[in-house]
Amino acid sequence: MMEHYHFDTLAIHAGQEPDPTTGAIMTPIYQTSTYVQSAPAEHKGYEYSRTDNPTRAALENLVAAIEGGRYGLAFASGMAAIDTLLRRFNPGDHILVGNDVYGGTYRLFERVYARYGLRFSWVDLADLDAVRAAFTPQTRLLWLETPTNPLMSIADITALAELAPEGVLVGVDNTFASPALQQPLQLGAHIVMHSSTKYLGGHSDVVGGALAMNDESLYHDLKFLQNAVGAVPAPMDCFLTLRGIKTLHVRMERHSANARLIAEFLADHPAVKTVLYPGLESHPGHEVAKRQMRGFGGMISIILDGPDAARRVVSRTKLFALAESLGGVESLIEHPYSMTHASTAASPIAVPPALVRLSVGIEHVDDLIEDLRQALA
Repeated sequence: MMEHYHFDTLAIHAGQEPDPTTGAIMTPIYQTSTYVQSAPAEHKGYEYSRTDNPTRAALENLVAAIEGGRYGLAFASGMAAIDTLLRRFNPGDHILVGNDVYGGTYRLFERVYARYGLRFSWVDLADLDAVRAAFTPQTRLLWLETPTNPLMSIADITALAELAPEGVLVGVDNTFASPALQQPLQLGAHIVMHSSTKYLGGHSDVVGGALAMNDESLYHDLKFLQNAVGAVPAPMDCFLTLRGIKTLHVRMERHSANARLIAEFLADHPAVKTVLYPGLESHPGHEVAKRQMRGFGGMISIILDGPDAARRVVSRTKLFALAESLGGVESLIEHPYSMTHASTAASPIAVPPALVRLSVGIEHVDDLIEDLRQALA
């Protein structure tokens, strides 16, 4: 057990022992679908790789450790992780959701699970009175992002966890912050989700998802669903994510430092109407973010004069690549209204069409600022 180690050490060592056969310091890629048994139902802990795989087990143990949890589960994508969680609920159950979330989350909730009898309500999580009033006797889950995607709003995890009635799970999508900056389980949440495609993997070369929790019963329920539904990552994907997490702490330091300087530059630029970054003291969630995060992350959103200006800027950058996703070492830029959040365009939680989202990478910050300067000119 490694609970007494610091995060930086856990990110490199937790869940991973040198291979007992060869002494290999890196977790082997167990590229196998099945395992030989000595007799029917007598095996060495593994029988079929949808159910369990040693490379995946190492990743799951590592994710649990860096989130300060007891249990972890890995999935083929972040959406597969959320989908598996939702399968725990029944028709008629009510789920309360923050009113700014990733477009794929909205699509899964309202266009898939609403058809099967789950009911969703969308609420401003900064308004605790509104949240309190939105709970019903049928509420089973409070789902939130913080910082949110893409408006960069901050939710007070501790306050919301204390507000949730008994029997209501509090789930946090921790993708934007990563466990290097924020650990929701330590703040009262019951379950944490990651699109490990993003900061955990960190190199834009793998798609994956993860859940972390402390409750044993919840873990066994979700472990059953993970196996029954089968949306699990391949061993190579697990290996790449394990490798990425080893540098998560140093990458997040650089992402955060670069983003802070870029946010300050953008805040002073005449072409930018609004900068949404919790590291700025002008951000309405700054104090809460400062209390529950160890840094403010690498994500920035800005609002320009209109949709045409937004499309023009995202098409003119040279270092900031115009692409969906986030959290890699390279900087990305996108137009959420027409890209990652197109599914919300006609909904009550549609994002502003003049909004641009930046995923600030770990390049030299002066080069990134110059790229934005020429794009905004």
